[in-house]
Amino acid sequence: MASSSVTLQYSSTVCRLPSNSSTSLSFNQIPFSVSFPSNLKRFGRLSIRSSSASAAPVEGLAPAISLTDNAVKHLKRMRSDRNENLCLRVGVKQGGCSGMSYTMDFESSENTKADDSVIEVNGFTIVCDPKSLLFLYGMQLDYSDALIGGGFSFQNPNASKTCSCGKSFAA
Repeated sequence: MASSSVTLQYSSTVCRLPSNSSTSLSFNQIPFSVSFPSNLKRFGRLSIRSSSASAAPVEGLAPAISLTDNAVKHLKRMRSDRNENLCLRVGVKQGGCSGMSYTMDFESSENTKADDSVIEVNGFTIVCDPKSLLFLYGMQLDYSDALIGGGFSFQNPNASKTCSCGKSFAA
């Protein structure tokens, strides 16, 4: 079930309107609108922030970052070797042969920041910061145990150029 709320801020006064309040706000249609009475006197800046959180992923919508079955198996094996409940943080940083390189590391779920995207794929949790997600949206992470060229590989639809090592890209 999705929960929604609207936060209205008028100067230093904050008013939070839950979706189940008597105020007529409809969150079922996108875009939605909020109406204010015409006699509202404004003496300062009025800002509106809307947030929506869903407990379940939207059916039929592909995750922002996906994992192949081989990648899931290998990541779960690596995580179980550490005997901790960890998530995988993926991101990008400047550097590498093509200008940007992929980053990937296990971390505690407690380190997840409020603006991070948390993606559940086949029982595995991926965490990504918003700036990196701009470059990684639609990426698929694969794993191969081949002796030559094995390891993790990134299929990134946002990459305009990829280095032969497969660990860096240009966007």
